[in-house]
Amino acid sequence: MTANLEMIKEAREILEGNIEKTPIYTASRMGENLYIKMENLQKTGSFKLRGAFNKIAHLTDEQKKKGVISCSAGNHAQGVALSATRQGIKSYICIPSIAPLSKIEATRGYGGEVIIVDGTFDDAQAKAYELQKERDLIYVAPFDDEYVLSGQGTIGLEILDQLPDVKYIVVPIGGGGLISGIALAVKSLRPDVKIIGVEPENAASMLASRKAGKIVTLDSANTMADGIAVKKPGEITFDLCEKYVDEIVTVSEDEITNAILRLLEESKVSAEGAGASSIAAVLSNKYDFSDGKVCAVLSGGNINVNTIYQIINSGLFKTGRLTEITTRISDKPGELIRLLTIIKDLGANIKDIDQFKSAETVGFDHAVVRIIAETYNKEHRNQVYQALADAGYEESHIRRDK
Repeated sequence: MTANLEMIKEAREILEGNIEKTPIYTASRMGENLYIKMENLQKTGSFKLRGAFNKIAHLTDEQKKKGVISCSAGNHAQGVALSATRQGIKSYICIPSIAPLSKIEATRGYGGEVIIVDGTFDDAQAKAYELQKERDLIYVAPFDDEYVLSGQGTIGLEILDQLPDVKYIVVPIGGGGLISGIALAVKSLRPDVKIIGVEPENAASMLASRKAGKIVTLDSANTMADGIAVKKPGEITFDLCEKYVDEIVTVSEDEITNAILRLLEESKVSAEGAGASSIAAVLSNKYDFSDGKVCAVLSGGNINVNTIYQIINSGLFKTGRLTEITTRISDKPGELIRLLTIIKDLGANIKDIDQFKSAETVGFDHAVVRIIAETYNKEHRNQVYQALADAGYEESHIRRDK
């Protein structure tokens, strides 16, 4: 069996009424020609439901009685759990210990029995294979399966319907199920549309395989984009990517973080690292998208609230929206007011301040002051730093941009 356009069209019929036809959002504030396919609004919070439901719907009655098993960093787990539960099937999901707790709990909530496996996705996959044989279960692959990728390919059909004059479609890559399904659907109908894949710099297994001309396995896949932290792409998906994907680019952790932050602030959209990687590629100009409409697939929005806090805080510092100042002042009346006045007069807003003494490090007649201030951008932050240095505050105690 070879995946083809007819399989994707059949999947669309099967999924009708069982999934959401997600909207395309016009993200004009983030880019004049940027449009976002909002799979973060899909049931279970990601595109994975499409492929999982389509695969399970094709099982025989005998296979359904056995139950299903899969592995996932969280999104496929939820898709399999909900799909199996809706079709009256028992499901077991191996999830790596690095997966967000919110995704683990959501999988349980959809009726799946969760098995936590120490390590990464690849470790969870190995455990799933082991349990499949031991318990005679049916394995639902997260990406390397014709029915799974055909389900994901329905996104491509929707994009062509919703944005007929699209020129570029930008898609996150983990194991390759999402991009291979979309690419197969789109290229079969509109070969002129360019398909651009995106991987994290620290987990670019599909790109490494493409460069090698064969499937390779990375030594590690450490990235905040846990949904696409895959050391080795699928065999079926690799072949389809070789045939249909025009280009693969990579994004850094900082670029992913910035995309998540901008989506939150400018579009009021919640995205996980994997989902935001496609937007990161567009915002960071990883490809020349200047001559046509770009549709970036935001593949999922299942991000932990604690992670959102960390990303916001980190992103504000990196973009110059928050500034940290640690310096030494004389322990005399009026010295702290003098320091704060310089900062205030430059238009910075002081958010937090801490003053302490340590004779061992600064002497008995001095104190250390640590200030967190709100600034406009990096340029404004450096103006504050320079003003403090000009006023005689020791530069060695002032954090500067390199």
